[in-house]
Amino acid sequence: MSPGTYDLILMDIQMPNMDGYQAAQRIRHLNDKTRAEIPIIAMTANAFAEDRKRAFDAGMNGHIAKPIDIEKLGAVILSVLKKQESLQTGKNNSMSK
Repeated sequence: MSPGTYDLILMDIQMPNMDGYQAAQRIRHLNDKTRAEIPIIAMTANAFAEDRKRAFDAGMNGHIAKPIDIEKLGAVILSVLKKQESLQTGKNNSMSK
């Protein structure tokens, strides 16, 4: 991994100046597709279905409610990274055909 690159972003939703939804949307619109496709997991005190939907609508790949349960966090991270790996493998396979 090169400096300035990440495997995953844990995004707090309630931040000053720009909320996590806006930050995720900005990341998704970056010109650098490698950075634009970094998996993002929303971390929020809001555990309602509409909050989860809003996170996914903003381009996030996962959602976990606070207080954070470390086992649930691990499961969400693993699930998101496996899906990302599967997508990357699918892209690579279709490009090699």
